[in-house]
Amino acid sequence: MIKKGDFVELDYTGRIKDDKVVFDTTLEQTAKDNNIHNPGFRYKPVIICVGEKHVVKGLDDALIGKKPGKYTIEVKAENAFGRKTAELLKLIPMRLFEKDNIKPFVGLEVNVDGTLGVVRSVSGGRVIVDFNHPLASRDLVYDVEIKRIVTDPLEKIKALLELLGIPFKDIDVIDDKAIITTQRRMVEGAAKGVEEHIKRLIGLKSVEFRTEEEVKKELEKEVKEEKQEEKKKEKKEKEKEKEGKEKKEEKEAEHEKSKEEKKDL
Repeated sequence: MIKKGDFVELDYTGRIKDDKVVFDTTLEQTAKDNNIHNPGFRYKPVIICVGEKHVVKGLDDALIGKKPGKYTIEVKAENAFGRKTAELLKLIPMRLFEKDNIKPFVGLEVNVDGTLGVVRSVSGGRVIVDFNHPLASRDLVYDVEIKRIVTDPLEKIKALLELLGIPFKDIDVIDDKAIITTQRRMVEGAAKGVEEHIKRLIGLKSVEFRTEEEVKKELEKEVKEEKQEEKKKEKKEKEKEKEGKEKKEEKEAEHEKSKEEKKDL
């Protein structure tokens, strides 16, 4: 049975309980059938770590104790995207929109300081923007197929990087150490946080991020050291061969000398 900390692969489709509207799915045909298909999205089963809030809390909690198979799981609003709160209704001066050449209207989606909201009313010089999640106060239903429990550390690392939106080129896992190759260097603090996150969830002793350039330089260094080692080995073999030849010549010389001495006698 599935327990907290397990990695599982699953397909799911999320619907609003009241009107059965599909708002999220990992299945491409389901997305097309419900007119929410995104051509830029790669539809496929997702791998998550149970108990790490990679899905809404109600669904996350419901996975514990389950076995691979198909389930229908109801999730109350408070365990999904929360209840709507008046604190997230913000009054924003019209001049801030005018500064960016935006003419607000009811229903317009806006991004204010990195937070998405929807314009609820426009009156004179004031605009009320709702920053509650669009699915706040909605009970949900998830149709879930738990395909398998994932045990391969490499698969787990790939899944975590994808969930965190971190692009990578290659991953090497040797014993309890993972080396993740990226195209560009990550910000040091961010890299450290991700490394600790991966170590904690997968149980690795060491996780290291390296850029392609760093890996290339390291390989070049290893090749150079190998060539130097080969040269040293060749030199030692030649010296050994020379030493053996000299010893052989010495023995032959001693043998000839001994023969001459015997003749003299």
